[in-house]
Amino acid sequence: VFRETLSKRGVRVITGLGKYFQQIDKNRNGLLSQAALKEALKVFHLELPEGDFKSLWLILDDSKSDKVDYGEFTHAIFGEMNEYRKAFVRKAYMKLDFNKTGSVPMVDVRKCYCAK
Repeated sequence: VFRETLSKRGVRVITGLGKYFQQIDKNRNGLLSQAALKEALKVFHLELPEGDFKSLWLILDDSKSDKVDYGEFTHAIFGEMNEYRKAFVRKAYMKLDFNKTGSVPMVDVRKCYCAK
């Protein structure tokens, strides 16, 4: 039900949530507490009944760390990328990893990408 609600609201809500999560993630670890997730959902008018929220939390916090990784949250909502998007990401990564090391240092990303 939650996934359907988000899909109806569109990509702008997801990107807005992402920006909001970055703002409230003061220590920049990419993790959200239950209270932070609940507050974010409230800000974006995605409130859930308490029982549904607890079920969502159990699914998202599978490591039982009492924190949820934002990346895992988006993966749980969106699921796997389709093959077209995966191929596109692979192609972009191959351009970034021009030394073929299997990792891309930030300095190499800066050479290829300008956010302006």
